[in-house]
Amino acid sequence: MAEKKPKPQDKDAGKEKGGMSMAQNAIGFVVAGVIAGGVGAGVGMMNKPAAHAPPASEGAKPGERREEAREAPVVHMGSVDVPPAVTNLASPKEVWVRIEGAILFEGKTLPRGDALAAEISADILAFLRTQTLEQIQGVAGLEHLRSDINERVQTRSQGAVKKFIIKALVVQ
Repeated sequence: MAEKKPKPQDKDAGKEKGGMSMAQNAIGFVVAGVIAGGVGAGVGMMNKPAAHAPPASEGAKPGERREEAREAPVVHMGSVDVPPAVTNLASPKEVWVRIEGAILFEGKTLPRGDALAAEISADILAFLRTQTLEQIQGVAGLEHLRSDINERVQTRSQGAVKKFIIKALVVQ
């Protein structure tokens, strides 16, 4: 009978080809984590404000920190509702748009506030008549519409109005 010869086994039969063992992967992850933590701590230390003790006042005890109220300057913002603008778009003509909003300004009152709001509403109406449905669709279209209206509002008010807030936008 013919005898079967055993096949020679490869020297690398037990090793993964081109890969690292599980222990080597774990060591790599630990080293990467330590480096990332060190970099994060270093950046955090650089951005941390220095804690200086305030000068001691006459009534304060030595070693006692005095609490100072550090408040940011408060800017009072006023608002005026803008009359809604209803118009059809440039293309397609059968699509109508209704926009409601308000204008924000610094201070408690806005000179000629109601008249300015009516002028802004008329400007928005004229602007919307030049827009197509494709230009105002989606997130990008809404963002472009908002920035264009804000630019027109600031120009019309000569910088008195800081922002136009869209309260409602209906397209049908």
